[in-house]
Amino acid sequence: MAKARRTVTARTTKRKPAARQRPAKRGSSARTRARSTKRPAVGAPRRAAAPPQPAVQAPAPQAPPPAPARKPTYHEAVGLYERGLQALQRRDFAAAANALRLVIQQYPDERELLERARLYLKVCERELEPREPVSRTADEWVYEATVALNADQESVAVQHLQRALTENPRHDHAHYMMAVASARRGDRETAVEHLRHAVTLNPENRALARQDPDLDALRELEAFREALDVSASAVPEVEAARPTAPQARKIRR
Repeated sequence: MAKARRTVTARTTKRKPAARQRPAKRGSSARTRARSTKRPAVGAPRRAAAPPQPAVQAPAPQAPPPAPARKPTYHEAVGLYERGLQALQRRDFAAAANALRLVIQQYPDERELLERARLYLKVCERELEPREPVSRTADEWVYEATVALNADQESVAVQHLQRALTENPRHDHAHYMMAVASARRGDRETAVEHLRHAVTLNPENRALARQDPDLDALRELEAFREALDVSASAVPEVEAARPTAPQARKIRR
């Protein structure tokens, strides 16, 4: 029996259908072709790229101008000027004036020092001007004596009271304060004598003396009691007169 002939059919590979191409838009393919085919002409100059612009920077701060060089004589002028100020602080106005005058005369180019030197020189000259002694009144000397007595300075008080009695020998309060100062110094005879004048010139001092503790050292003396009983006619050499100005009284402590 004849073998059946096996028919072999060759396998054919199936091909995928080609992808359907989308129709290009009108004019787009021509435009892209023109861009791709457009080349610069041979020998045509190319446009150079613009250089990058530098960043704007803030201007650097300018250094201050250098200070003018000091002259060699500047330090000498400053030293002489300071010497004058030191003398002025010591109230040595003559030495200060001499030093300041030298600054003005020898260093006329140092303008910074000249103005101040002239200013302090005027102060020195004003202090060196002779002044007339100011005469004080008897009341002012008595006031100074009262301040000295309150500070326990009996010797100073006596000096002021002597000046007051030289200015006005009939100043009753000056005599009374002299009696107090003399009693505190232990000079009882002088104290009684001035107390007698004080009561004669102003009888109101009698009541004051009887209560004044500074006169306790005189109370045991007969002369003290007689000084309190004396009248204006008992001492003819001293004229009774009341002070015309209010008197400073001793401060009680």
